Amino acid sequence: MRPTHALRVGDEAPDFCLEAVVVENGKRQKKRICLHDYRGKQAVILTFYGAAFTPV
Repeated sequence: MRPTHALRVGDEAPDFCLEAVVVENGKRQKKRICLHDYRGKQAVILTFYGAAFTPV
């Protein structure tokens, strides 16, 4: 699948949501994390590890 819009340095990231496992009060819980929950409130850093979980 090819992106329909390529982002450039300085562009605002489009909103997205991810499923995550977080630990709250000592319990592991599934949680949906969305960029719009953080936009304008705190900085968000995204890191991509290409092929990090891919068999060699």
